Amino acid sequence: MPVAGQLQTVNHLRNFATPVPTVEKEYAFEVAASNLRFGDGVTAEVGMDLKNMKARKVGVLTDPNVAQLKPMKATLAALQAETDLPFEVYDQVVAEPTEESWRTAITWARHHDFSHFLAYGLPSIGLPSFINYPKSSVGGGSVIDTAKAANLFTVYKDADLMDFINAPIGKGLPITKTLRPLIAIPTTAGTGSETTGTAILDITSRSFKTGIANRALKPALGIVDTHNTESCPKAVQISAGLDVLFHSMESYTAIPYTERIPRPANPILRPAYQGSNPVADIFSLWALRTTVENLPRIEKNPDDGEARRQMLLASSFAGIGFGNAGVHLCHGMSYPISGLNKKGPKYKHPGYITDLPIIPHGISVALTGPAVFQFTAPSSPERHREALAIFNGTTISDPSITRIPDRELGAHLYESIARFLDGLGVPRGLKAVGYSAGDVEKLVEGTLPQRRVLDLAPGIGDVVGADGREYLTKIMENSLEY
Repeated sequence: MPVAGQLQTVNHLRNFATPVPTVEKEYAFEVAASNLRFGDGVTAEVGMDLKNMKARKVGVLTDPNVAQLKPMKATLAALQAETDLPFEVYDQVVAEPTEESWRTAITWARHHDFSHFLAYGLPSIGLPSFINYPKSSVGGGSVIDTAKAANLFTVYKDADLMDFINAPIGKGLPITKTLRPLIAIPTTAGTGSETTGTAILDITSRSFKTGIANRALKPALGIVDTHNTESCPKAVQISAGLDVLFHSMESYTAIPYTERIPRPANPILRPAYQGSNPVADIFSLWALRTTVENLPRIEKNPDDGEARRQMLLASSFAGIGFGNAGVHLCHGMSYPISGLNKKGPKYKHPGYITDLPIIPHGISVALTGPAVFQFTAPSSPERHREALAIFNGTTISDPSITRIPDRELGAHLYESIARFLDGLGVPRGLKAVGYSAGDVEKLVEGTLPQRRVLDLAPGIGDVVGADGREYLTKIMENSLEY
């Protein structure tokens, strides 16, 4: 297993900011996040919010299942309680959004003259069973991300989807127009999409995921209601929580914002994902500690109300962290892991009742977690030492942590993360979901285009060069089983 920096050469540029004639290092970072409201039952206020925003006509996005459940009915009642607040409902959003599903939602939105959007619904982590859920609903990132796309392409009526998809997969054009206000109501504790300008979809023709990342996409308001996860199935809560875990880990260990070069020629071109920075660090570390403490409680008792409350907070905190710092290797590698599954292993994760293959997003991210942080540990020993202390339930000053030499940190972190994942019932590596050594090359090929996140990975060197390919191959190989 290589470690960060063995093959890294000098002056490899991380070209995910617009090139300028003179290569200059970044000297600034920006902090952007949605306004957030957190509390029990705050969904009931959404009608008043939209009236306060002077909404003329609201586009409400959800999915067929959540549309029939109590929280969505409460949302519609809140809208109906306001006078002169017309709205239209689109209830065909699907989990794991694709080019096709986004285009369908965009076409619907373009046919209406919406002044505002409201997103409430299905998770971006898979298709859970909706049988015998007596209380609430399941939902989150898929609907919020689809609403972001519908909003964007309502304003850019003549643009093609690939105009704004992250480069090099799409054109990655800047968003210079003001979008319509969007209110996002998450119903899983995972994606943090209510805080960010990121929207993810599955490019089925290429068997991986990618998306659009731009501050202009972030919701005007995220309403985080603790009632909305009351009956979320345990499998969904665990997968969503793993997304929180690795959002926070990856953003805390991303390259420092000052290493992102070249500096953009205009501040509007500064990317949403900027590298680790002092503000994002605070949110990421809190989210990491909170997740390590509370996700095992949910595994033991998915009805643990306080643990669910803490995970909702952690999801939003991690969203603020990674929404400004960015994620890196676990997420970049997860996109082909979940995408290729549909044509390859066809794995169906326990707890998800569906006719379709599904490696839930949080699971796909976690599968490479031990190997990734073994690799990145030498890039910033103190940050990884802090993470190790959190996983081990102690402090960074504990002798059991301080006596570990820097060169051995990666191996210790590998074991601690693997042990944590074992306690949550996560499959033990890529082989456990049906991949083999013969699939590694395809998984690496699907990872290489993910420059938006790979360029934030510490120690990877020239991502598209020989060293990037070699490192990714070794990490994938080391993730086959543990």
